[in-house]
Amino acid sequence: MTIRVAQLSCGTEYSGVQFEIESAARSVGAKIVYPDVSYDQVQEALQRFGFRPRSQQLQLMIARAVSLADGKYDADAVFITTCFRCAEAALVRNELRRFIQENTKLPVVTYSFTERLKASQLLTRMEALVTIVTRKELLARERQSGLTAGLDSGSSTTKAVIMENNKIIGKDWTTSGDVVQSATQVLESAMKQAGVELKDIEAMGTTGYGRFNLGKHFNAKLVQEELTVNSKGAVWLANRQRGEATILDIGGMDNKAITVRDGVPDNFTMGGICAGASGRFLEMTSKRLKIPIENLGALADKGNWKNAKMNSYCSIFGIQDLVTNLGAGKSFEDVAAAACHSVAEQVYEQQLQEIDVRHPIIEVGGTSLISGLVTAVGEVLGERPIVPPDSQYIGAVGGALLSSGFL
Repeated sequence: MTIRVAQLSCGTEYSGVQFEIESAARSVGAKIVYPDVSYDQVQEALQRFGFRPRSQQLQLMIARAVSLADGKYDADAVFITTCFRCAEAALVRNELRRFIQENTKLPVVTYSFTERLKASQLLTRMEALVTIVTRKELLARERQSGLTAGLDSGSSTTKAVIMENNKIIGKDWTTSGDVVQSATQVLESAMKQAGVELKDIEAMGTTGYGRFNLGKHFNAKLVQEELTVNSKGAVWLANRQRGEATILDIGGMDNKAITVRDGVPDNFTMGGICAGASGRFLEMTSKRLKIPIENLGALADKGNWKNAKMNSYCSIFGIQDLVTNLGAGKSFEDVAAAACHSVAEQVYEQQLQEIDVRHPIIEVGGTSLISGLVTAVGEVLGERPIVPPDSQYIGAVGGALLSSGFL
């Protein structure tokens, strides 16, 4: 079965990235398709949409979206992409994403590309679209059964979870180093805690940057990208598998914002302009303040971010703001609060405006343990996020939960 991904785009041919988009789709068994529309359909769509952009390609994007919404063209998923430089395109991209979600049940991802886009940058997004289409029943499962393991090989940390009959019975994490060695270490520790051996594990799921390597090494039954796996782990941990929610995962290198309905993702965005909007910036901040990263949140909760404002997309310029504030005599508490608020603001600007935020908001990942960041996210969004127990183990939990579907 070939998954048909309808592409709604502007500028991909002129910037030379169309080949990379199609390559990324082919690598996960998908095919990029383009809804056919006539000149009259374009004019009708523009009138219906209520906006006539100057670019003819943007006009064509709108007409193709209307064709999908009206069921005149058959597709399994939608990929909406425009050049990051164009403000008019950004407006159309976001409104079309909303239009598609309101009028269809197709999973959709939006992307703002650069002229240097490579297929590898789109792989996780395309893989997630295919997973949502082909494994919807698996993603909708609410309970784990049997004895299963999950491994999450992340950019900063590697996690392992052992689950049995819908309960976590073993878990461990370590900083990421050699992919296989790090995973073996945490897996053995989690199994020891659970009182089981590797031969007892009935199924295993791997995710994260090292998922393919680990999947091959451990002969895992599930090897899957982190967008769908993390969202599944998040809603299970938060006991929000029914209804709607938004998953926010501020990672060490990139961020993920995912909307789910009944446990199944239907829109997501990931990445960021720079590490200034990620957990990496908070690590740099804690090192500059000479405190352990686990103490940064409590320190930030004692401060006032308004006394030491900083808001730079770039982590380097962000550290310059930090140094300037410290040089001006600002307290460590205020600087820590400002760093957390800066990350929260940029996550909102870079990720959360690419989706329609649904409630509740579930904040997960290692950075969800930084209370000052959770506070800052709540201030920016006007609602304090839910941080479930074991929130840093979402990927490993999702892997263990979903792999039980192969028993």
